[in-house]
Amino acid sequence: MKIVVARLDEFPPGERKLVQAGRRSIGVFRIGDRFYALNNFCPHQGGPLCVGRTKPWVQSSAPGEFQMVGEEALVACPWHGWEYDLATGQSFLGPGEPPVRTYDVTVESDEPSAEPKGGRMPGPYVAETFPVHVEDAYVVVDTSPRPVRPGAAPGGEK
Repeated sequence: MKIVVARLDEFPPGERKLVQAGRRSIGVFRIGDRFYALNNFCPHQGGPLCVGRTKPWVQSSAPGEFQMVGEEALVACPWHGWEYDLATGQSFLGPGEPPVRTYDVTVESDEPSAEPKGGRMPGPYVAETFPVHVEDAYVVVDTSPRPVRPGAAPGGEK
């Protein structure tokens, strides 16, 4: 299933949007020109993960010295502060904790593609068409099941 989140021009960098897909809540983040989508359910104790703060990675060269590096890459659950990587869903607290489910995000135009859809072959009849120009783009989350990777642990969805 694909979920249209918003028009691209209505989703500025640094923003996040929560979308509902049935009973599932998904947080979609725009960091710079990249998009990330996570299940809005913290695996630790079920908190609303995607309403938590986002921060970049922290590097330290010596005790008491640290610096923030790069763009925001982590989200912390507002209940207990457990951090997860926006790109992979990996947890950084609690050894063996499962990652949070991530989803692929694309920016799609609503202009038709030249490829035939669904493997269909064109028939002999052609309807009269009229040119249409659309300038909008939308941010779309893909919640389709992913193929199981060889060697992946059961239930270890990304």
